[in-house]
Amino acid sequence: MSEDQSKRLNKYISDSGICSRREADKYIEEGRVKVNSKPPELGTKVTSKDRVELDGKLIKTSAEDKSDRLYIAYNKPIGITCTTERHVKGNIVDAINHKQRIFPIGRLDKPSEGLILLTNDGDIVNKILRAENAHDKEYVVRVNRPINDRFIQRMSSGIPILGTKTKPCVVTYKSKFVFSIILTEGLNRQIRRMCEYLDYEVESLVRKRIMHIDLKGLAKGQWRYLTADEMRTFDNTLKGSTKTAKEGTIRRVSKIKAKTPSKNTKNIKNKPKTQSPWG
Repeated sequence: MSEDQSKRLNKYISDSGICSRREADKYIEEGRVKVNSKPPELGTKVTSKDRVELDGKLIKTSAEDKSDRLYIAYNKPIGITCTTERHVKGNIVDAINHKQRIFPIGRLDKPSEGLILLTNDGDIVNKILRAENAHDKEYVVRVNRPINDRFIQRMSSGIPILGTKTKPCVVTYKSKFVFSIILTEGLNRQIRRMCEYLDYEVESLVRKRIMHIDLKGLAKGQWRYLTADEMRTFDNTLKGSTKTAKEGTIRRVSKIKAKTPSKNTKNIKNKPKTQSPWG
């Protein structure tokens, strides 16, 4: 960001790699953010000349070419919670134990497993998750009773949940109790709620793919950086999505790492519910 170029405060914070824009809005509302030592007003814009602090710590501006951004694929095991709140036992940040601050792109329920992406690029989150961008996510689901043609038809045509109707999706019969489903939206506990509406109970749920990224080569609990080819495909695919990063600015080398035991495995009961994103 050039010295005289301004941007909205939530974008400035998310661009720093601390959190997503939604989380930045939350921190601003909670009064944890200061601009030039003063609480900001709604809709505040800042430049590189401004001093922006979160919980009393200076937020640094991001590199213009996003060369400081990280993009990670993680095979989340059951029991890991997709939160950056460090006081939550089994949080995803401690599970990965990366030396740089990262946060998950979207969520995967604690009882679910499979692929989730993490980053320190707050600008990429909505581009992947927003339903209007129609980026698909594939799941394999096991339910508690036999699947029939009516179940497949109703699941694929849309189910009324959470005051809306789910978008039409691709549902494929796999075996007596197993089906795959490809979604382009991500309502809260969507697949489980869809199944419950039809009187089915989900026994296992695995996310296999997000767009062109899959679980190939990743055992449960392992993570890797996205490859240069994967990032080039992201650049091309996200061009038409809202708030997309510039094409060709992101380069990463593939690397698989075994899950590192968390340094903070104790259940801390007496910490406040809202923790600092600085850890």
